[in-house]
Amino acid sequence: MKITALYDAAKELLRNLGIDQWQDGYPNAASAAEDIRSGGSYVLEENKDVIGTAFIGFGTEPTYDKIFEGSWKYECEHYAFLHRVAVSTAYSGRGLAGQFFQEAEGLCREKGITLFRCDTHRQNLAMQKTLERCGFTYCGIIYLDDGAERFGYEKKL
Repeated sequence: MKITALYDAAKELLRNLGIDQWQDGYPNAASAAEDIRSGGSYVLEENKDVIGTAFIGFGTEPTYDKIFEGSWKYECEHYAFLHRVAVSTAYSGRGLAGQFFQEAEGLCREKGITLFRCDTHRQNLAMQKTLERCGFTYCGIIYLDDGAERFGYEKKL
């Protein structure tokens, strides 16, 4: 599966940068299949080649229910959230991750959703820069189900 290959390349890149994000086997083929089944899997293609992937969800993300060392700036029953962003290393530096955020914002407008949240690893500076470039604001720390810490970001649309 092409999505899994993107995940594997992203895992290697993170490992080479000394970032422990995605070093426990996740995301994997099972999570990619679940994303596809749920209808939240999105890909970017160039010349029929899958060069990026992400999960875009709508509703609520349970790991965002509690935020520490800060607060969400807006309260909202339903919002968009983006997970598992991976871009082909052959296309690094072309702003592909930002394209997922733009696409998600378009989907939000179609659905009448006005709030967008995302999270990333403390050491994933590239994603933090992408989030800030896309207009997201750092809000605090959230914890994943496995206890891993992530920086929470939010954007009012």
